[in-house]
Amino acid sequence: MSIFDFIKEAGKKLGIGHEDTAPQPEEVKKELDSHDLGTQDVKVDVQGDKVVLKGSVKDTTAFEKAIIAVGNTLGVSKVEASDLKVEQAPDAPAPVFYTVKKGDTLWKIAEEQYGAGKGAHNKEIFEANKPMLTHPDKIYPGQVLRIPALAAK
Repeated sequence: MSIFDFIKEAGKKLGIGHEDTAPQPEEVKKELDSHDLGTQDVKVDVQGDKVVLKGSVKDTTAFEKAIIAVGNTLGVSKVEASDLKVEQAPDAPAPVFYTVKKGDTLWKIAEEQYGAGKGAHNKEIFEANKPMLTHPDKIYPGQVLRIPALAAK
């Protein structure tokens, strides 16, 4: 089963509810579609503080971005993607996600994830999280980021 954990108290606030209230499915779907990830055929259901995604996406990049787009929403603690199918699914490794801690920068995260001396790969992390990230310095504690595999050289 594909269930991904997020921090319920961190993320983008959708709608008019209180911070401890789960967002409405329509709000989550609107947020997901606003990123233009090719998720127009994805159905969104909210079950308490869990978002369930069903349908299909074109590739693993869209799959991973859909998960973080809805998971980084205030009031969401889990995203279930068991019924979210990938149309062009090569034998991809399991997605790698990282939860931002206080004091983190993309450079620091790249060093931690890829190894010492590889902080310059922060650009790959930024690109892998577009359009949800709009600037490399605008990350916050509790936010979950995709960590792409480095291309073989």
